Amino acid sequence: MQRSGASAQRAARSARHAGTFEKRVAASLAAMLPDHRRLSLCVAFSGGLDSTVLLTVLARLGGARRRLRAVHIDHRLHPSSGAWAAHCRASAGRLRVPLVVLEIDVDRPAGSSPEAAAREARYRALERELGPCEVLLTAQHADDQLETVLLQVLRGSGLPGLAAMPSVAAFGRGRLARPLLGFDRGELEAWARRRRLEWIEDDTNADEGFDRNYLRHRILPLVRARWPAASRAVARTARHAAEAQRLLDLVGRADAERAAVGAALCTQRLRPLTPERRRNALRYWIARAGAAPPDTRRLDELAGPVLEARCDACPEVSWGRTIARRQGDLLSLTRARSPLLLEPVSWALRTAPAIELAPGLGRLELVPDAHGPIDIDALPESVMVRLRSGGERLRPRRGGPSRTLKALLQQARIASEERKRLPLLWAGERLLAAGDLWVDAQIQAAGDAPRRARLRWTRGE
Repeated sequence: MQRSGASAQRAARSARHAGTFEKRVAASLAAMLPDHRRLSLCVAFSGGLDSTVLLTVLARLGGARRRLRAVHIDHRLHPSSGAWAAHCRASAGRLRVPLVVLEIDVDRPAGSSPEAAAREARYRALERELGPCEVLLTAQHADDQLETVLLQVLRGSGLPGLAAMPSVAAFGRGRLARPLLGFDRGELEAWARRRRLEWIEDDTNADEGFDRNYLRHRILPLVRARWPAASRAVARTARHAAEAQRLLDLVGRADAERAAVGAALCTQRLRPLTPERRRNALRYWIARAGAAPPDTRRLDELAGPVLEARCDACPEVSWGRTIARRQGDLLSLTRARSPLLLEPVSWALRTAPAIELAPGLGRLELVPDAHGPIDIDALPESVMVRLRSGGERLRPRRGGPSRTLKALLQQARIASEERKRLPLLWAGERLLAAGDLWVDAQIQAAGDAPRRARLRWTRGE
């Protein structure tokens, strides 16, 4: 009887703890989203401990279940990814929560970490999936916040990095909320074990080759042994940094709007600003465009040499897939296209007046034109077509000097992306034409040329 009574007491305490935990999660959600009872909720469900706890708690909150669904992202990077997706389907089924599994491809730009590439691809997919006014709920907790802030410090990040993960932020067509930021991982695991939940243990989480795992397994146990309240202290730092960043955003927004010309910025209006305000305005402008922020070196280059350069220089700075390009007095952002490859290809242009180039490069045609600049009879039987490699020269005017193609492109203010795609026509070592922009004096038509033509380059997408 005594054992039975002790067991009953333990069960009662466990129930009270479980109920308290669920009430705290509900209170956190209500504090972040006062209107949450009217919102549709979508949980980013990996099947790991954290998201399993979040989805289970929300499913147990009866009112939330009617407006609740989950999304699992299958990166297809791990041999067990298919089994993980099946586990998530089964877990969501037991909770009677609708689940969508999205398979995605992770494109890793040169120089980026696999973690960052997967995270970016995952959030892009979640952003596309989110419905209007829907809230995406993610399961990051206080320990994740601590790790993020310390990693940002070690990487030399500024205030945006120290601000780490906000509890609520705009996201896609709705919002993103993190209702577990006030809980540490130990609390989540204790609740999950009391509920006898099952979750996925990703073996890559033990790989200390990843920065976050090294910090989690080697560094943070020492930090917590010395400073037990480290998570709460760092969370306060993150809140202070976020408040300071909001003030900087207000200044950046005002400066960027004064310099705005459509989606571009007028460099003449940025130059009078102090270097600090220039960098702040550029950071705000880049973030507002939805691009990843540049590192310190590239931001300094944008705020200094690019803004101070001559109007005809057309300088640019690139990072990841983003290109900031100045043309005249306007600074604009574009997204880099995939790299192009064109093996040198022979074109018998006298017998085949058109040639299809590699995908993305378009089409070249030799078009008869009584006023065209090309003397058809001066053309060789065939030419080689290839892309720029540097150092090319031609004579764009009969009797004039030869010019470097680079100088001609800069003078004409041709965008860098078009320069990379410009097809060049060669006869041996002699450059005869650069797309439909310039032809060499060797094939230019004199006034009495009986047969004339022009090159037409239909740009590729």
